[in-house]
Amino acid sequence: MISRRIATAVFLGIFSVATLFVEWLYVLMVVALISLGLYEFFTLIEKKGIPMYKYFGTVIGIVIPLSIYCRFELTRGWELLFIAAALLTLFVLQFSRRENANAVVGISTTMFGLLYIAWFFSFMIKIKLLPYGTALIACLLLITKGTDIGAYLVGMKWGRHTLIPRISPHKTVEGTLGGLAFGIAGAAASKSFLPDYSIFSWPNMMLLGIVLSWLGMLGDLSESLIKRDCSAKDSNSIFPGMGGVLDVIDSLLFTAPAFYFLINYYLSKTFVAGTGF
Repeated sequence: MISRRIATAVFLGIFSVATLFVEWLYVLMVVALISLGLYEFFTLIEKKGIPMYKYFGTVIGIVIPLSIYCRFELTRGWELLFIAAALLTLFVLQFSRRENANAVVGISTTMFGLLYIAWFFSFMIKIKLLPYGTALIACLLLITKGTDIGAYLVGMKWGRHTLIPRISPHKTVEGTLGGLAFGIAGAAASKSFLPDYSIFSWPNMMLLGIVLSWLGMLGDLSESLIKRDCSAKDSNSIFPGMGGVLDVIDSLLFTAPAFYFLINYYLSKTFVAGTGF
């Protein structure tokens, strides 16, 4: 298990780094991960006997990141257009079904999947489109996945005290502290290639490492909660030793939006102040 996990992690790491320098390939990777992640999520929920709109949800989930990449903006906050249109369409689809059982649950869960996976992970594209987007994505990956690696390695070696056993029996307090340490180290390493913005000062980078590490581990626990509710160990088995797509991107689902809003807020303040880049 460990050797397969390491081999898979190395492959994903090399592939992810390679795509950072080819924009269309990077966007294609994000779209593929969103579509596969949504399919996994909807499949998990279907096992609970809840009627899902799997294919419709997956198609809308693909449209969201592609529209971001193509700069499709009818209005400010245009994402709400897709959310409103998707909700309306789901009600129309429900009208065509013979049964009304679990209608509200099915519609709500489909919308949750779109927000939780498609919209949250689409921030990976939004960050890439920012100035110095490649460096920013590299920083985000170093901190977030560094946290994942640290939590796994330290927890496996020294983990003794379980964190929240009813959600994830294998996550430990020691692993959490290890993940935090690795996340801070990832933030420190990122300082060498990030632009010379005041937001990336040493104190701010340490704080960024702490915040993103905690958010990443919260994202991991949240996905574990979903799997536990669906009585599943992994979301899939597509990645040997690691599980499914959701098992790989779960931590980024929370760190990517937070990182984007932080950086975008700083850039907007910089423009207002007239200092440029």
